[in-house]
Amino acid sequence: MAEEWIVEANGLRKTYDGFEALGGLDLQVPRGSICGFLGRNGAGKTTTIKILLGMTAPASGSARVFGLDATQAQPSVEIRRRTGFVSEDKDLYDSMTVAEITRFTASFYPRWRRDLQEKYLRRFELPQERRVKALSRGMRTKLALMLALCRGAELLILDEPTSGLDPAMAEEVLQALVGHVAREEMTIFFSSHQLTEVDQIGDRIVIIDRGRAVVTGALDDLRESFRRVQLVFDGAAPAAEFRAANITRVQRNGRVISLLVSANADAVVDEARAWNPASIEVTPVTLKEIFLESIRMEGD
Repeated sequence: MAEEWIVEANGLRKTYDGFEALGGLDLQVPRGSICGFLGRNGAGKTTTIKILLGMTAPASGSARVFGLDATQAQPSVEIRRRTGFVSEDKDLYDSMTVAEITRFTASFYPRWRRDLQEKYLRRFELPQERRVKALSRGMRTKLALMLALCRGAELLILDEPTSGLDPAMAEEVLQALVGHVAREEMTIFFSSHQLTEVDQIGDRIVIIDRGRAVVTGALDDLRESFRRVQLVFDGAAPAAEFRAANITRVQRNGRVISLLVSANADAVVDEARAWNPASIEVTPVTLKEIFLESIRMEGD
């Protein structure tokens, strides 16, 4: 059975004052997944999110959420109705109390879940009579997340959801997200600089650099396919040229050649033997290594 994409974008381009924020981005997020959206600052993550939510229009390309055209005004309203969004700034009405902003938000969503409201108010220990402006940054984050989780959304889009949180509070938020997806059959698409958090809860990733996706796929598949192949020679490493298309990076240092391979490491090893290395070692790589090598490759 073909995978169902809840988010799908093709060839997205966007320019701000001569700066190309997106340079032909392709993106697919399967229904029911927890998809981490990774990239350095300025890579185009926030611009992508704004396009998906109909908050800005691309110069070209297409974007669909729930099968609806996110670049058109009326469908984008329906997308926002069915989506929970938490921005990096955690924008909230400072003058309201927690109870007031909860009632205010609930009034806009016919599918508001009062059972979840009570659950997350207790779990996050949110003081209902305290004004938003008096909340700590961590409490603001948990309030924003509670408001998003309770609206009966099918998709949750988060922009740096744990930024500024201490490790204990970040872990609490992450576990809440995992549990919510498991119970409510929701899809989560979240941007983050925290690779360990993406590795912990994500089942799919998209790495974006210079406005284009450079790595995308299920995390388990990427862990299985990516390998580092290290060749050690008796003397200086030769200026070997490799033909395999799945070699994403080659580094030479003295007697050693190190290759990052995105698939079929056995074929690369077979090719490497022609250079008569003294030893060949094949090892798995971490998500951090995949990320760093991918953006370095694009930046070279």
